[in-house]
Amino acid sequence: MHLYALCLNAAALLLAAVNAEWNTKDYMKREHSLIKPYQGSGMTVPFWDFMGSTMVTSNYVRITPDLQSSQGSLWNTVPCNVRNWEIQVHFKVHGKGKDLFGDGMAIWYAKDRMTPGPVFGNMDYHHGLAIVLDTYSNHNGPHNHQHPYISAMVNNGTLHYDHDRDGTHTQLAGCEAKLRNLDHDTYIAIRYEQDILSVSTDIENKAAWKECFSVRGIRLPTGYYFGITAATGDLSDIHDVLSVRLYELDVPNDVKDEDRSHIIPQASYFESPRDHVDDPKPSSLGGVKMFLLMMVGAIAIIACVVFSIMFYQKHQENNRKRFY
Repeated sequence: MHLYALCLNAAALLLAAVNAEWNTKDYMKREHSLIKPYQGSGMTVPFWDFMGSTMVTSNYVRITPDLQSSQGSLWNTVPCNVRNWEIQVHFKVHGKGKDLFGDGMAIWYAKDRMTPGPVFGNMDYHHGLAIVLDTYSNHNGPHNHQHPYISAMVNNGTLHYDHDRDGTHTQLAGCEAKLRNLDHDTYIAIRYEQDILSVSTDIENKAAWKECFSVRGIRLPTGYYFGITAATGDLSDIHDVLSVRLYELDVPNDVKDEDRSHIIPQASYFESPRDHVDDPKPSSLGGVKMFLLMMVGAIAIIACVVFSIMFYQKHQENNRKRFY
C-alpha cells in the first residue's frame, strides 16, 4: 500500500512538472495586463493611464461614450521588453446606431504614449504597430470590403494614416469582422512570434480563435508601450474594454541574444497600394438654385415633347393633303 502511494505521488509530481513546463509558453505578464477589479487607490489604475473621454467603472473601461466627437485612450505605463508575445483584448463595441455608426478603435504597440491625435484618438506618423478596428459604416474611398474591418499597419514614423481612405493605402492585411452590437463576448488576439504577426478573433460565441490574417517579416523593437484608443466623429459608438491579457511566449528556437531595443519598426510586405482617388467635390449650388435649375430643365423637356408632337401632327396633316 505504501509503495502504491509513493507511485501515485511520483506520477503527480511528474504531471505537475509537465504542466509547469507547458504553462511557461503562456505566461501572463501582470504589469501589461488589465483585469477586474480595475481601480487601485483613488482613481488610479495600476500600470495603466487613461485620458480624454475614458471612464473606468467596476465592470468595464469605457473609452468613448455614444456621443459625437469623442476621443479616449488607455495606455500601459510599463514598456514591454518581451520579444515574443500575445495580447488578448476582451472588448465590446455597441451603440444605438443601426445603419450609421463609427468611427472605431485601435490597439497599439507604440514608441510614444498618451499623445492624442487623428488616428482613432492617437497620433499620426507613429512608431510601431497599430491594429485598427474600423467600424465607420459610411466607408471612404475605393476598396472591396465591408465594415467593420480589422487591419494592421506598421509605421517607422514616416507613414500617414489616410483616415479618409480607411487606411487601405498603408495596411499590411485585413479582414471583415461583424463585431458590433453582439449579445455575447467578443475578443481579439494579436500574436507576435518570431517576426510573424497574426491576428485572430473570437466574435462568433464559439470559444475558439478564428484567424483574421497572418503576415511574415515584421520586425518590432522591444521597449514600446501597449495602448488602446477609440474615437467618434459625426457618427458614434460605445467602445468598451473589459480586460487585457499579455502573455510572454516561450519560443525555444528564438535568437534571444539579439538586442532589439533600438531597431526601426519595419514590414517586408504591404498590400498592393491603391490609387488615391479624391472624393467628388460637393456642388456649389444652393437649394434654391438647384430647384430653379431642375425646373428650367423640366420646362425644357416638356417644351421639346410638345414641339415634337406638334411637328409630328403637322407632318401627318401634310401627308394627308397629298392624297386629296
